[in-house]
Amino acid sequence: MQMVLEGIRKNVGRETWLHPMSLALQSGAVTVLLGATQAGKTSLMRIMAGLDKPSRGKVLVDGKDVTEVSVRERDISMVYQQFINYPSLTVARNIASPLRLRKEENIDERVREVAERLHIEMFLDRLPAELSGGQQQRVALARALIKKAPLMLLDEPLVNLDYKLREELRLELSALFATGESTVVYATTEPGEALLLGGYTAVLDCGELLQYGPTAEVFHQPISLRVARAFSDPPMNLLLADASAQGVQLRGGPECPLDNASIPAKKATDITMGLRAIALRVTPRPGDVALTGTVDLAEISGSDTFVHVHSSVGDLVAQLTGVHYFQLGAPITLHFSPQEAYLFDATGALQLAPKRAKGE
Repeated sequence: MQMVLEGIRKNVGRETWLHPMSLALQSGAVTVLLGATQAGKTSLMRIMAGLDKPSRGKVLVDGKDVTEVSVRERDISMVYQQFINYPSLTVARNIASPLRLRKEENIDERVREVAERLHIEMFLDRLPAELSGGQQQRVALARALIKKAPLMLLDEPLVNLDYKLREELRLELSALFATGESTVVYATTEPGEALLLGGYTAVLDCGELLQYGPTAEVFHQPISLRVARAFSDPPMNLLLADASAQGVQLRGGPECPLDNASIPAKKATDITMGLRAIALRVTPRPGDVALTGTVDLAEISGSDTFVHVHSSVGDLVAQLTGVHYFQLGAPITLHFSPQEAYLFDATGALQLAPKRAKGE
């Protein structure tokens, strides 16, 4: 199924919820709608589903205008943040409900098959209230998958689950979506989910579509500061700088040698250098630039340690692999390679990005 949005806009009263945008979904692939709360993800998804109509623009499916076609007349599946299941029906009957409405055959066999894919086959005779939150969301996902609709919409389906359950389901969903049976649209606030699901990513902010393309390309080549901010967790470190003879001079800090041919002379001031948290380290390598400061906070998350540092160039966050211990207020020196730096001009447009190795 090929869905194309042409000049979509959504106004509610005097407010603009979605600014004019056009988007062609990749058929049979996953498109992630990535953005903070109120970025416009749900509004855009409701228009795709036919739950809402755009104030302007058209929705095309396989070249046919379906803008005025209601959700009941569209062949779609939806999964929401909440665990939406029929409380009086068993898990098996919940999953089977789309097939029973269409009076299809081999229902029991298909229910067991999709239940096994989501590891809930042992709960088929139970009621939803007897299941945990993660199990209930698996039921909702199974009901959406069994329909095999050409368009599947998931609006932050894991947001109400705990960390461990989210990690488990993310991996499972990535494998389930890889079949290409449906065109999948997945809304999330978390960059990590977009990277794990792969496919394509549309970055939204305040109702604007900022960038759309293959997920790895958008992550490694954000066209603007706004995209870089949205697609970084923890947030990208942003440092003010000016062009220098060798590259850029960090304000309040050292010079960083770079290919300054990429910096137009008219935009040689008010440059912003971006450094992802993973680019900062405590052990220097040849050619590294050093940033000194003091430890504000050190927190361990999973197998990584996040160190918050106050320095003369601004507040920094370093993501260090493994478990590390730091004394609060202690001096610290962070190091980074100039080859891992991003540069944005005074307008916020990308000027320079790290070169990517083949296969990244």
